[in-house]
Amino acid sequence: MTYRCLGCSETFEIADLHYVCPRCHQVLLIEDLRSDRLKDLPASTWHQIFDYRKMLTDPALKGIYRYHEFIGPMLPLDSIVYLGEGHTPMIQGNARLRETVGLNLYFKNDGQNPSASFKDRGMASAFSYLSYMIGTGQIRDILAICASTGDTSAAAALYAAYLQKDIKSAVLLPRGKVTPQQLAQPLGSGARVFEVPGVFDDCMKVVEKLSEDYQVALLNSKNAWRILGQESYAYEIAQDFEYDLTDVVVVVPIGNAGNITAVMRGFLKFLDAGIITCLPKIIGVQSHHANPVYRYYREPEPAKRRFEPVTVQPSVAQAAMIGNPVSMPRVIQLVEQYKRNASEANVFFVEVSEQDIMDWELRANRNGHIACTHGGECLAGLIQALASGYVRSDETAILDSTAHALKFAGFQDLYFENRFPPEFGVKPDAALQNAPIRVSPQGVKRLPEAGNPLEGREFEIFVDHVAQDIAGALGLKKR
Repeated sequence: MTYRCLGCSETFEIADLHYVCPRCHQVLLIEDLRSDRLKDLPASTWHQIFDYRKMLTDPALKGIYRYHEFIGPMLPLDSIVYLGEGHTPMIQGNARLRETVGLNLYFKNDGQNPSASFKDRGMASAFSYLSYMIGTGQIRDILAICASTGDTSAAAALYAAYLQKDIKSAVLLPRGKVTPQQLAQPLGSGARVFEVPGVFDDCMKVVEKLSEDYQVALLNSKNAWRILGQESYAYEIAQDFEYDLTDVVVVVPIGNAGNITAVMRGFLKFLDAGIITCLPKIIGVQSHHANPVYRYYREPEPAKRRFEPVTVQPSVAQAAMIGNPVSMPRVIQLVEQYKRNASEANVFFVEVSEQDIMDWELRANRNGHIACTHGGECLAGLIQALASGYVRSDETAILDSTAHALKFAGFQDLYFENRFPPEFGVKPDAALQNAPIRVSPQGVKRLPEAGNPLEGREFEIFVDHVAQDIAGALGLKKR
């Protein structure tokens, strides 16, 4: 295994902690110098290996390292950190949602990872590597640090806490730009939490400076081990579809661009090894409040494209509220590689409004899903991709719901109560609003209280009146 620079193409030993190229400061990817050996096995054997590992009880092979040969094959199994990450369920949209959208679709619920977001995939890889380095005496007393919009900090702090004898953690959050639930997670895991003025991009510059000047382990997606672990998302989809990805579309939100990088790279690796025979279509989605990647690919002529960071505006898709994604060089290279390996154009980028993100998140959840705002962003992006002709009605879409819906429940409350600040540009659709109904039964002399219950006939009267009020509100008929 080696680091390879995307700028100057130099390679560097993985025995050192590198986050950018020591020579030209471009981002890195990790490559397997002996990847050709993976082609020695026929596809049917690989399928049997991965399917067999589903039945194993060894924790090291229960998570993302079911695909050990593709994710850090030099790591011994006793170095692997497993907290329950990976193999998140794909839930098919119900008949009504599929009919509303106009094609077959699934949500892949990555909010069912241990810290409730997809970031655990990359952290399992990065911390397994650190565990290996500690176990072999190459590093000790390491500080894991990251900038975050919420989910990265929660995942980093959780995995660091698991290895706390040798690793401490610190996270930088943009002050007032993360939800209370996301702030609570790293605090609960014992991390040192620093609230920094500004937005994520400002926090990222600070941790980059710290990683340049001090001996720390940077845990943002600039860390190539993070990308390696997140490739597991692609491997799982391939296995869930029994390795036939014909007419499959994978829709992912773009934040720091690490996830879309990993998804493309994972499918490319499986294609190169012969495990799959075709690449699925990829749709990258951005909010119009944070859309630098969409703007770059909006120019149809590759020679005329120029990447320019943008100043972000408030977004309900907080994890994607990034104006200068560090993985953009990876995206540019991998999009070209992906297109070269496909028979037709199969990577597209779309832009959606904040209004559409919230409306489609709520519609999904009204149909039995647990989509977060980023899942809503993906569904809104799928609608846009259909309208743009990038996706056909006979294809099957997998939508990345990157975190658990409860992390972003505050935005749902703002929607229901029509309290969104004007800068979001979100107004509630009355058909999607909801609110609790307060029951105040009339004709009841006393109401039950904690420690002071009603009894006997008094309690019977209370139950009867409350039942009548609820039945009236629901329009129920007597038996």
